[in-house]
Amino acid sequence: MEHLLSIEAMYPQNMVKYVDHAVTLKTRRGKHEEFPLQGQVWALLFSKSSTRTRVSFEVGIRELGGSPLFLSSNDIQLGRGEPIRDTARVLGRMVHGAIIRTFAQSDVEEFAEYSGIPTINALTDDEHPCQILADLLTIREKLGSWEDRKIAFVGDGYSNMARSWCWAAKHLGFSLTIGSPDACQPPADFLGRLDASNVTFTSNPAEAVAGAEVINTDVWLSMGQEGQADKEARFKSYQVNSALLEDAAPKHIVLHCLPAYRGKEISEDVLEEHADTIFQQAENRLHMQKGIMARMAKHRVL
Repeated sequence: MEHLLSIEAMYPQNMVKYVDHAVTLKTRRGKHEEFPLQGQVWALLFSKSSTRTRVSFEVGIRELGGSPLFLSSNDIQLGRGEPIRDTARVLGRMVHGAIIRTFAQSDVEEFAEYSGIPTINALTDDEHPCQILADLLTIREKLGSWEDRKIAFVGDGYSNMARSWCWAAKHLGFSLTIGSPDACQPPADFLGRLDASNVTFTSNPAEAVAGAEVINTDVWLSMGQEGQADKEARFKSYQVNSALLEDAAPKHIVLHCLPAYRGKEISEDVLEEHADTIFQQAENRLHMQKGIMARMAKHRVL
C-alpha cells in the first residue's frame, strides 16, 4: 500500500519518479490510453476550503477514469466528533482512495493507518507535499533541474510550505535559504530532526534572495491564523518586490502557491511579471496529482 503523507517521509528516488510520471501524463493529457482509476471512487475529505486543491484532484480523478466524492467537515460525522480511525474504517470499505485536507498531520497519518486504502495529504498545518512536488515539476520545466540551484523561501519560516521545502532540500540536495523573522523560524527540535547543512535560515530577506534562481513565497498568515495582526506586522520587510529581487540570479523565477495577497507578501508588478510561471505552477498541481494517484492505483493491494 502506498501513501503520500509528507515530504519528510519520502524517499528521494520516489520524489523524482513522481515528477517523471507527471511529465508523462502532462504530455499525454487528452490522449490517455490507460485509465488506472477506472471503476474507482476516491473520497476528498476537506476540513479546509480550497480552489486549486479541490479542482485539480476532482479533474484529475475524472481524467484517470475514476469518480470523486467530495466530503466537507459538514457532510460527515468527523464534524460531530467521530474518531478518525472509525471514519477511516468505514470509508476504507467503500471507496478506493482518500485525499485529505485538514489541520492536524496526525489525522492524515491515523486515517492511512486504519483505512487500508491509499491516502494523500492534500495539506495539513505541518506540510503541503503535493504542492512541493508540483513546484519541483515547475522548476524542472523552467530551469531544467533543481540540482545545483539555490532556492529561497521568503515569509513564515515555520509554515507548512517552508517546512516542506526544508525536507525537499534535505532529500534532493539543493541549496535552500529561508528568509523569515526570528520569531517565525523553526524551533530547535525541528532543526535537530532536519539536520541538513544545505538549509539555512536568516532574518535578512535580501540575504535569502541573493543569488537565488528560485524565489518562493506564500501568504504570511496560514489558514486559521487570519486576524493575527501582531504576527502579520513582523513581515512588512519581507515582501517579494522588485527591490528585493535586484540581487537574485539574473534568470530567476518566482513561485507562489496561491492564493496571493497582492501588496502583502508579493507586489502586484512582480506577480504579473512572473504570472506565466506562477499559473503554470498552479496547473502543475493537476498533472502531479494525477501522477501520484496513478502510481498509487498501480501499487494498490486489492
